[in-house]
Amino acid sequence: MHQRNIANAQLPVYIIGAGGIVNAAHLPAYRLAGFNVQGICDIDVTKAQTTAAAFGIPHVFECPEEMLQQLPTNAVVDIAVPGPALIPLLQQIPDGTPVLLQKPMGENMQEAQQILEICRSKKLNAAVNFQLRYAPFILEVKKMLQSGQLGEINDIEINVSVYTPWHLWDFLMQSPRVEILYHSIHYVDLIRHMLGNPQTIYAKSTRHPSMPKLAAVRSNIIMDYGDMIRGNIFTNHCHNYGKPKQHSYIKFEGSKGAVLINFGALINYPRGEADSFEYVFLQEGQEPVWQERKIEGSWFPHAFIGSMEQLMLSVAGGKNAPDNSVEDCIHTMACVEAAYASSEQGGIQPRQFL
Repeated sequence: MHQRNIANAQLPVYIIGAGGIVNAAHLPAYRLAGFNVQGICDIDVTKAQTTAAAFGIPHVFECPEEMLQQLPTNAVVDIAVPGPALIPLLQQIPDGTPVLLQKPMGENMQEAQQILEICRSKKLNAAVNFQLRYAPFILEVKKMLQSGQLGEINDIEINVSVYTPWHLWDFLMQSPRVEILYHSIHYVDLIRHMLGNPQTIYAKSTRHPSMPKLAAVRSNIIMDYGDMIRGNIFTNHCHNYGKPKQHSYIKFEGSKGAVLINFGALINYPRGEADSFEYVFLQEGQEPVWQERKIEGSWFPHAFIGSMEQLMLSVAGGKNAPDNSVEDCIHTMACVEAAYASSEQGGIQPRQFL
């Protein structure tokens, strides 16, 4: 399914963090890709040992300090820890080390800038795990764009209406930011990856009465690309009315064709459902006919191959920098910050026109 161009896939990978996302996505993806995972650590050593046993990882370290002291010079470090732990860890990473950072790139713009400065000062080859841009169904859209089949993109819409069990992530209960920072950030990153940086951002993120302990869990985000291109994100994580009316899709519309991706990872979470990939190409004088294409692989875990692949390609000399470098992803963080600022500042009051 996944065509790799990595010159040296045997670079040893060392992982800091053995939580749910590492077990459910990082390590299954690396196994599929044939990456050489050599070591892991976690503040819960038992968790690290269990993960190592499940995935055949030869070395378990009791703490990041122990791992970093024994790190081979050609190692790639995958940091998969909660946001507050990221900056202290980065400060300990040996200068010049290739690192893959768990998203988000900090919990606010101030932290994002601090992370960027640390990476620059330590000359870290640093990438951020915004992996949706490498999901197999997105790679297929990119192929269609490169071949000219879709023409010029003029509309991207992401629409999610599901029930998300936020209680699975305890740390979110204390977080002042939830939905955009930890979920819609993927969609913001995808749209700017496909269309470039927007001119402006309009947004409103709201809480829900059934989840009073959480910050905002529903969002409307408009990414402004001028008068001819539309980038819209709609998310509602509180649709607790049964599975039949849940949906999550990404729609691309171009001058020559369109794609509708129903991505099932969020439906009936965490069980999920199968994806579907539908497309249509416009032909003069003919009625549009939608077709379905079977795409092998999904967002989880397959997209996580792409994030690490980008870093390995840059280390191996296949490219100057990963597409998902901190220098690129700082712009995603700026879009997120703009969305929160827009939500807080509010819109135009109709009464001023009365």
